[in-house]
Amino acid sequence: MSRNIDYSAFLDIHPEVAEALANNRPVVALESTIISHGMPWPDNAQTALLVEQTIRDAGAMPATIAVIDGRLKAGLTESEIAILAQAGQTVIKCSRRDLPFVCATGQHGATTVAATMIIAQMAGIRVFATGGVGGVHRGATQTFDISADLQELAKTSVAVVCAGIKSILDLALTREYLETMGVPVLGYQTSSLPAFYTRSSSETVDYRLDSAQAMARFLAVKWRLNLDGGVVIANPIPEAAAMPEEIIKTAIETALAEAAARQIHGKASTPFLLARVAELTGGDSLASNIQLVLNNARLAADIAIELAQDAPGL
Repeated sequence: MSRNIDYSAFLDIHPEVAEALANNRPVVALESTIISHGMPWPDNAQTALLVEQTIRDAGAMPATIAVIDGRLKAGLTESEIAILAQAGQTVIKCSRRDLPFVCATGQHGATTVAATMIIAQMAGIRVFATGGVGGVHRGATQTFDISADLQELAKTSVAVVCAGIKSILDLALTREYLETMGVPVLGYQTSSLPAFYTRSSSETVDYRLDSAQAMARFLAVKWRLNLDGGVVIANPIPEAAAMPEEIIKTAIETALAEAAARQIHGKASTPFLLARVAELTGGDSLASNIQLVLNNARLAADIAIELAQDAPGL
């Protein structure tokens, strides 16, 4: 297991996180791209701190992950969160390919789902809460624009609790890709794949499980069988925070057309699309985004607690 390798030359684990891991207490990883690229200041900093507190209130330890001055960080201080939040999109958005450059040059980096999974596994953290995972972009049959998150899910053994696949993406092709890569997609109390802003879609999940205990048991068995790789745990956005399907569909289609006209693609596309959808919905999508992240944090904490009890030392 990669967690047995000494990463101390590059990785700093926050003392509270290190103590929790050493004593087999539940820890939940959090990404940092949502801070720098996903929300505007000061909503981003406030939300990051609120998500951390939500995990603590649920009985687990949060570990927000990023790169600060070239050091991989599993757990940030409040001042480090503020650095990323205020710098915003000037911070390098880090996926797997970007981590060596940011570390070698001593820069700050905000971690995507893929990079967060990598650093979480280095630190020995098995559960990660985010908003939505990346996937196959619409039009990928021509552009080959496919998020590195999907490859990471195939090989890095971290469970990702999310509100499904970001609805700006091609959900059907993303499901096909995950199936090809052997990544299980579990639905928390749902058989329909959530679509980020909405609770359901035309796609299904692989298996429905109705409790955090059942989710933790699935993870423990998977990894004890030495079946490396991640798991998508799809948790529908709370009903009160879900957006009307037609409103969000119209906003997404408008944002996609504008991105195409401006030739925005690659790592810049998702931040642009999310920000533009927020503008087109009068901020309603941002409010929904915050609520779904908090909802995912609570479920991730519950799963981490059950996993610590079911699989000590896993």
